[in-house]
Amino acid sequence: MNDVQSTERSVPTRASELRRHGLRWAALIALSIGGWALGESVGLTAAGLFSALIVAATLAVTGWGPSRVPRPLGKLAQGVLASAVGLMVHRDTIAALGSMWVPVVSIAAATLALSVAAGALLALHRDVDAVTGSLSMTAGGATGLVAMARELGGDDRVVAVVQYLRVALVVVSMPMIVTFGFRADTGADTVTGTEGGGSEWYVTLPFLALFIVGGTAVASLVRLPAPATLGPLAVSAGFELGGWSDAVAVPPMLMTAALILIGWQAGLAFDRASLRAIGRILPYAALLTLLVGAACAGLGVLLSHLTGASLLEAYLATTPGGLAAVLAVSASTASNVTFVAAAQVLRLVIMLVTTPIMAKVFAHFSSRRRRA
Repeated sequence: MNDVQSTERSVPTRASELRRHGLRWAALIALSIGGWALGESVGLTAAGLFSALIVAATLAVTGWGPSRVPRPLGKLAQGVLASAVGLMVHRDTIAALGSMWVPVVSIAAATLALSVAAGALLALHRDVDAVTGSLSMTAGGATGLVAMARELGGDDRVVAVVQYLRVALVVVSMPMIVTFGFRADTGADTVTGTEGGGSEWYVTLPFLALFIVGGTAVASLVRLPAPATLGPLAVSAGFELGGWSDAVAVPPMLMTAALILIGWQAGLAFDRASLRAIGRILPYAALLTLLVGAACAGLGVLLSHLTGASLLEAYLATTPGGLAAVLAVSASTASNVTFVAAAQVLRLVIMLVTTPIMAKVFAHFSSRRRRA
């Protein structure tokens, strides 16, 4: 008799738990879409990721959020984002650098060295480990670095907050620096080309499946760090440079969905203790971010001297983040958009490919030093 009563009680309990779980996901989805629409209306960079991160973190801290994003969905989102970055590596854009590619790559390498140094300084904070510090301070590829942070063993919550602090500072300060520092006319009537939407979705999706599944499998086989990111990035970039995927583009809504999933992945991991820890880190991280930004501006002066580009074009080419905003400002000032885009995309790819390796190496030597 008792067993029957226990079974009868467990059925509604499971049903109510499922209902509560469904309501939590419904609230997360609805609020994230609303935040994305609001962000898009005001021109916010990576609005889907921003809104999803804030909404998920708020619901997680208040106890109203789901427990986590299913791991396969997180991997899929990483693959979509990496494929989109790989498809940006156009032959025409890279060819536009001409003889300037050596100084541009050298400046990108110097930016990476600055990022690693800043990451090492951030890792001195008691709440930050070596991998998290390296990923947090890398000057470029914010969404990709947030996506791969957990896979590399870092704290994706800290990486997300610090990376988007950098993006916010760049996006807010850049128009003022261009207008008042360079006295540039940001109202230039410049017509810029826009890419077409690529093939139909039923042509694009098989390519994306190849990039994501094939790239991840190969990267795992050769034991690359963050295979769900670096594998699809390498395969999609190879197809693009080989001219085999000229008509392929990641559908905008699929890209938005991937960004939202990445935002949820980081946001749902928040709790009150992590918020307090990030609050302690934030002033230190903000200072380091400003120093890296100032150093990148200095590298822009050097790039202008080496390539003959104007100081404004070199500044835009070395600005650490906010690719869409950089290209928009570049177009509005009648600058050489092709040069700025090539330099920014090249640096973005270098950062996403090398940072995971550098983070692992740095973490290895840091752990050995602590043991010694």
